[in-house]
Amino acid sequence: MADTTAQPTNQTPRRMRRKVKVPPVGSSPGTLIADPNALPPVMTLTLLSPKKSETVDNASLDDVAKARGKWPLLWLDCAGLADIGLIQQIGQMFGLQPLELEDTVNSGTRPKAEFLPGHAFVIMTMIDGGDTHRYEQASLFFGDGFVLTFQERIGDPFGPVRKRIASPMPSRLRERKSDYLAYALIDAVVDSYFPLVEQLADKTEQIEDEILGQTDKNQTRRLHLMRRGASQLRRPLAPIRDAVATLARSDSGLIAPDTRIFLNDTLDHATTLIDLVDAQRDMLSGLIDTHLALSQAKTGEVISFLTVISSIFIPLTFLVGVWGMNFDTSVSRWNMPELEWAYGYPAALGFMAIIALTLLGYFKWRRWL
Repeated sequence: MADTTAQPTNQTPRRMRRKVKVPPVGSSPGTLIADPNALPPVMTLTLLSPKKSETVDNASLDDVAKARGKWPLLWLDCAGLADIGLIQQIGQMFGLQPLELEDTVNSGTRPKAEFLPGHAFVIMTMIDGGDTHRYEQASLFFGDGFVLTFQERIGDPFGPVRKRIASPMPSRLRERKSDYLAYALIDAVVDSYFPLVEQLADKTEQIEDEILGQTDKNQTRRLHLMRRGASQLRRPLAPIRDAVATLARSDSGLIAPDTRIFLNDTLDHATTLIDLVDAQRDMLSGLIDTHLALSQAKTGEVISFLTVISSIFIPLTFLVGVWGMNFDTSVSRWNMPELEWAYGYPAALGFMAIIALTLLGYFKWRRWL
């Protein structure tokens, strides 16, 4: 599983509303137009052989041309898609099709896998690692003796793969062909989702305990943000699973039979991620309903309490109002003679207390309290 740092638990997930960058309507197929927000490319060239490996930072096309044929396998990583001319030159050097390069440059392309003469082409939605919680498009090409990766910016989950390549110990990444390196990179992209899914599960359990303990209005916003984050995680996983399935089930000579076994394992990981995210999203939807029900029950309790208080004070208020009227006992003995009693005030208070206690007892008997 890729060694990707999990996101902070207090971070609000960003909306993954990525606007697809496509050429103008009516333009020729294969037209490459850079996104105005694209970053300048930074190329890293990794050279592999069974015995050793070398890495060339800030590589140029001359470095790539010199390395081809001298090393059994090379991996060229291009971070940044602003230089259309450079991308076209890379495409010409490795025999890539214009339509493939168009999908590479146009961010927001749906994840997929395709086989073309001499190479395979894979597009995935990648989490670039660290604490950024950013999604970006990653394009991968592999063929005889080469693997190419294009990403929108610096930052990716390929760190464990690079460490394995640079390790002095024997490594299958150096001994095998390009299909195995491509599998390792794809597996790193898929496994980079696991820390986020685990973090989402932890946050879901935490807020579930909070809701069952005591509800508050801030929990509603947190629940909706978490469900939105779950939807963001779920959206790219299904097409990524389909792309991995295409690679694992193909009969292309670009993929060795034993590499398909590893790709099937990655396919299982993608399916597991989808199941986990779906379970968390269903749980969050259930928690939203539970929170609403508990909030309504709490409101009902408050209304019941206020109703009981009002019911008790209504007759008492009536009596106070009656006794507070202006009476003249000299006119008639029916004009509240109790006003002249020596103990009329405590008698009135006692009478009202008896009424209040009687009402409380009645409410208890009816189980309204």
